[in-house]
Amino acid sequence: MIDIKVPTVGESISEVTLVKWLKKEGEWVNRDEVLCELESEKATFELNAEQAGVLHIVAAEGATLAIGELACKIDETAPKPEGAPAPKAEAAPAPKKEEKKAEAPKAEAKPAVPASDVKATPVANAMMADKQVKPSDIKGTGSLGRILKQDVLNALANPGRKGEGAYSREEKREKMSNLRKTVSRRLVEAKNTTAMLTTFNEVDMTRIMEIRKEFKDKFKEAHGVNLGFMSFFTKACCYALQEWPSVNAYIDGEEIVKHEYCDISIAVSAPKGLVVPVIRNAESMSMGEIEAKVMELAGKARDNKLSMEEMTGGTFTITNGGVFGSLMSTPIINIPQSAILGMHKIQERPMVVNGKIEIRPMMYVALSYDHRIIDGRESVSFLVRVKELLENPELLLIGQSPVKALLGL
Repeated sequence: MIDIKVPTVGESISEVTLVKWLKKEGEWVNRDEVLCELESEKATFELNAEQAGVLHIVAAEGATLAIGELACKIDETAPKPEGAPAPKAEAAPAPKKEEKKAEAPKAEAKPAVPASDVKATPVANAMMADKQVKPSDIKGTGSLGRILKQDVLNALANPGRKGEGAYSREEKREKMSNLRKTVSRRLVEAKNTTAMLTTFNEVDMTRIMEIRKEFKDKFKEAHGVNLGFMSFFTKACCYALQEWPSVNAYIDGEEIVKHEYCDISIAVSAPKGLVVPVIRNAESMSMGEIEAKVMELAGKARDNKLSMEEMTGGTFTITNGGVFGSLMSTPIINIPQSAILGMHKIQERPMVVNGKIEIRPMMYVALSYDHRIIDGRESVSFLVRVKELLENPELLLIGQSPVKALLGL
């Protein structure tokens, strides 16, 4: 019998939560097969079988386990059941394939409805797909909560209500995940241990939007990724951080640690909470490389596949509340960093340009910073420099006007 214990996942992590068993008690498992999902305070990872055998579960789902604690056992001496591969063989017999073909029109309609564990009748499924109704928004009255045709009709007639429970006063409690507990602790710590202040400015996004419109197709063809806003903001911040090193520093005891590189943290809203993966040495990357890295990290965040290394470190953070419609906010510093830039929604507003009123796509930007290390002059100058670089993207090539560079000014 082999003991499968919780592995070490980081120096500062002493416990994890067992989120979900992917194999059942008494089930045959092969070597290196994933047994369960574990969640630390920073990331989600998987526990694999060290040998093939029969699984004996020790820890229950939702349990908090210390590093090195027993999660399960594998009986490697047990004979492999003859019928072990049978479920896979039975999954696609010829008669069932014909039945699936007969229901092809209904199967084609399903992708329009978000994936859900809620079961529904074929007619109800087709109606939800046609009307773009989420199964989670409907209370099924059939056996085991199955959604019936009438349930869909009731939901369409009473949008926003979930059947009989529309006026319920029930409460639901659920355990906080390790990730959510860590986010909560760090946000409160940032508020209590830093002299945080926020300065605001606004950016005319006209030129960036023109560039994206003109070159988006060629950019995707050349680099394989879309030309987004994040590469412009990351580039602008890297130049500004090198000009104002205090914004790229942090306090360690009685010392100030300044970085000669820019490791940019990108705040991403993942299914289990906020995560902040890092783009290393962003100052030396091209626009295409930045966009590719952002896409890679965002994808891993959505799939809970970020490694500890990808989430550790960072000298400065960029967060984009604009994707959710935020017009203005005061982001909280991602400690031990000393500053964070908040991007927001782009909104057309009347602006005075050369004495005339014009409609321009404007974005409010906010810089929250630790006043213990960054003075007002530095924070405001940093944000003004970011604004200048974004409104004149040509400057991002070498950090200054080509004419001034030519003249040595």
